[in-house]
Amino acid sequence: MQPPLIPTAPGNPSARMTAIAQARQALLDGDQGADTLVSPWVQRSWQRCLGLGMAPQKWAEFDLISASQARQTSESNTHLVQTAKPLLESLGKAIANTGYFVILTDSQGVVVDVNGPIDRSDRRADLITRIGTDLSEQRVGTTAISTALTEQQPVWLHRGEHFFDNTVSYSCAGAPLFGPDGNCVGMLDLTGIDTLERPELRHLVTQVAGKIGNALLQAQTHTLLLRLNWPGNTLGSDADGLLCLDADGWMTGANPVARQMVPGLHAAGRVHATEVFGLPLQMLFDAARQQHHALEVPLWNGLRLSAMAMEAKRKNMPPRYDSNAGTGTGNNVGLKDMEYALIHKAVEQARGNVAQAAQALGISRATVYRKLGSKPRP
Repeated sequence: MQPPLIPTAPGNPSARMTAIAQARQALLDGDQGADTLVSPWVQRSWQRCLGLGMAPQKWAEFDLISASQARQTSESNTHLVQTAKPLLESLGKAIANTGYFVILTDSQGVVVDVNGPIDRSDRRADLITRIGTDLSEQRVGTTAISTALTEQQPVWLHRGEHFFDNTVSYSCAGAPLFGPDGNCVGMLDLTGIDTLERPELRHLVTQVAGKIGNALLQAQTHTLLLRLNWPGNTLGSDADGLLCLDADGWMTGANPVARQMVPGLHAAGRVHATEVFGLPLQMLFDAARQQHHALEVPLWNGLRLSAMAMEAKRKNMPPRYDSNAGTGTGNNVGLKDMEYALIHKAVEQARGNVAQAAQALGISRATVYRKLGSKPRP
């Protein structure tokens, strides 16, 4: 859940600018009252800048990284730039008439791509949109770019909320980008110069950042893609959690939504599908062959999700999970076998506590005993 913006007087930009000016003065005076006038992430960034020995009247330099660093940055972010490019182009068109433009940085705040209407004759625009410009908090103080990377959350900053005096003409929205492993790989920024405040752009940049993250996830090698959502929600939108599995059922990546839905994805080391989902792995691979067929997936914590399984390439599907392999019949594995495996796994996870396993599965203890006592014969 995103923290709320500091309330402002509707249709009264002068009141907003006055509040920001008061907050900046409170900062210089060492008054803690600034946190009631600006967003919490702004206050924290200001304090970090002061801790680095910065002063507002000292201008940000907007330095370019060295040639060797530029080559390394370009090589290590080629995939990010290529994956994000079509989305940046669409975003640039969406904001063409707003006075804002698009900046993409790596995880260190170095510019790796830009888009949208950039007025190169305006030095303030040109300085921050040069590929290789270091826009980290350590170099340019408080900006949406530096703050989003540090705070790891979407932010909005307007004019004087930037730290240095020579950056107070900017207004910007920023959101971090997350890779398949859950780590931040960069950030997306929308910046305007001497423009009207548009805090709604924080929602837009957050939405597009999520799409870029999903594109990075789906571009990696995987055998099975799971789209996840809570029962009652329609699968197939950007609101879905996305989880990638390899041929053996090991998780190879997940988007932030899936990491919020499914417990255990933040655990160190590799995570197997059977550690989080209370059903046989083969059911997921079989479901992938039934196009647009959603199934209910139990979690070991007792909750349930709706899921849609989608295979990447047929040739990557392992034979042992191919229900047609070696049978010549085309029939799926028997439901009784799946049912037994599910219940047995639940009891195993509960360390033999049948009552706990029954509660997790949503069935009675008597049913657990009965089903385990009637194991299907080969």
